[in-house]
This record gives sequence, structure tokens and C-alpha cells, in this order.
Amino acid sequence: MSFDSVAPTLSDKLCFLASPAAYGATAGNIEVKETHMSFVFLTEDRVYKLKKPISRPPLDLTTLAAREFNCLEEVRLNRRLAPELYLGAIALTSSQDGRLALGGSGEIVDWLVVMRRLPADLMLDQLLARDGLAEAQVDELADLLANFYRRAARPKISPEAYLDHIVVQHRLNLDILRRPFPNFDRDHALRIGAHVDMAIERVAPLLRARAAEGALVEGHGDLRPEHVCFNHPIVIFDCLEFSAELRTIDPFDELAYLALECSVLLRQQAPALPEAALTFSRERSGVGPIIRAGDFGSLLIAKVAGRLGQEPPAALLHLYTALRAELRARLALAHLLDVHPREPSKW
Repeated sequence: MSFDSVAPTLSDKLCFLASPAAYGATAGNIEVKETHMSFVFLTEDRVYKLKKPISRPPLDLTTLAAREFNCLEEVRLNRRLAPELYLGAIALTSSQDGRLALGGSGEIVDWLVVMRRLPADLMLDQLLARDGLAEAQVDELADLLANFYRRAARPKISPEAYLDHIVVQHRLNLDILRRPFPNFDRDHALRIGAHVDMAIERVAPLLRARAAEGALVEGHGDLRPEHVCFNHPIVIFDCLEFSAELRTIDPFDELAYLALECSVLLRQQAPALPEAALTFSRERSGVGPIIRAGDFGSLLIAKVAGRLGQEPPAALLHLYTALRAELRARLALAHLLDVHPREPSKW
């Protein structure tokens, strides 16, 4: 620090950012949420995200410079699919008397991403759980994603390197899944892992072909229903900003992940909803068929494939889905390896 006062602690920063005074005289109550990587502060119309000073390979945010870079990268990358949503990065400053401020003239002690706040009831997960979607809305999302994949950067990766990447990620999944956890059937998970091993071997020619065709793109990297908002226009946000390698992806791998997450929503809804409500057979007056969680993923994949002029083999989609299911289990269990896991019952 370039001044004599004691550097603010993380607790000092959180206390300040949780106060309405941090955002001006007109700010009301501030909602505070904690994620695996950030603390998020929500005002009536803005979202402020403070990165945790943590190191979890491949991400190291223990230095101020690293957190600044990560914030700027998050803004840059997310503006590809949500240009009006991400307002920029703002400095958290501390004056010589120790007063913190957002965008002040004192010493910079941290950085935050600033976003417009989106309506929660227009998120894809909420729409699928509540009312479903009109097919025209699925078409609009398919248009957005197809255009994004057409324009996306295409990192050069050899067929063998892509296959190796798939194998390495599978091995990382199994490394967590073979560990003992309470209420977790490790043997069952490893039997599934063995089937995935065989599937990778069978589908290897298709994986190599996707890389050879230049089909891999710098995608979103974390395409989940809670990251899609049917605002006007649709925005897709909160991409995976910290690893270009993990963002380099087959679009149909990314879409298979979204379809998988929607199928999880279906399972969560099933006890509370009648079977007929889980399909798009019911029609809403004036908008045609209603698309529900059980049909949304496959319909979206077909629509994006048609717009891209591609037809991904079923075996490829099945493998991508299985690998994403493995990854989903791995990440859930990995949360329990934290020194102080948040919401352990959830994971």
C-alpha cells in the first residue's frame, strides 16, 4: 500500500459492499449472495461481483492484478452474448483514513464486475419450471447461439490434442468420483466411468473429425439454464472466463450440457407436476405448443444444428452428455472437499 493506513481485510470489503451507503443515497436493501468464486451484491438495478482471493487450479486470484485481469476478461468475454448487460469493471478504493469507496480516488484495493440486473422470472430455468416456452422463443435462442458459433474464434487444436483433452477431463472426473463420500455410490459411478471409457474409444474417430473440420470454437463454456435470460433481446451471461482451454469446445458439447441441465430440471419438477405438464403437448392460447424441460434440449440442438448446416451423430451427442454428467457429479463432490463447504447438503 502507498499510504500508512492498514490495508482493508476481506471482511472489511464485504461489510462495506453489503451496505446501501456503498452505492449512493438512493440505494435500498442490498442482497448478498456467495458463489464458489465470488461474492455478489445486488442493488435494485445493478449487480456487483467481487472475486474471492483464492487459488484453485487453473485459477489463481490471490493477487490484486490477477483479480483485475479476471474482471476485465469476464466483461470482455461476456459482451459477446450480452453486450448491453456488462457495464465494466470498477475499482474498490481506500482513502488514507481507511474509507472505502467504489470508483474513488484513493488506493485501489480490489476490483468488481458491474452488470445490469436482470429479471429473475425471465431466466430459462424459471420459465421451464413455471410456464414453459413458446417455440418462437426457442427459435430466437437458436438464432442467437447459431450466430454466436458462426462468429466465434476457432482456436487451432489438432485432432489428437482434442481427443487427449477429452480423455484428460474424463480422468479428472474419475479421480474425484473414486473417492469415498457419504451417501455416494462410488462403485456405481466407476461402472459408469468404465462405460464412458469404452464410448470414448468408439467415438474417437468422430472426435478427431470435429477437430479436423475446424468445428471447435471459443464458446461460452458454462451454458446452463440459469445463465440464459429471455429479456428483450435474449442475453446469455456468466461465461467461463478463467480458462481459454476449457472454453474451446464443440458447440454440440456445449448444447448437450444445456440439454442435460434442463433434464435435471425435469427430474426436480417431476414430483410436483402431472406427467402431461412435462411435455409440450399442451397449448397456450395464441402461441402454439408449449416447450417444457423434457423437450427443450433436444429441440434446441436440432434447431441450432439446422441453422449451422450440421447433423451431429447421435453417438457423439450421447458421449458429450455422459461426459457432462460425469463433470456435473465431479463438481458437486469437489465442493465437499473445501475446508469449509458451503451448503454441504446441497452438494
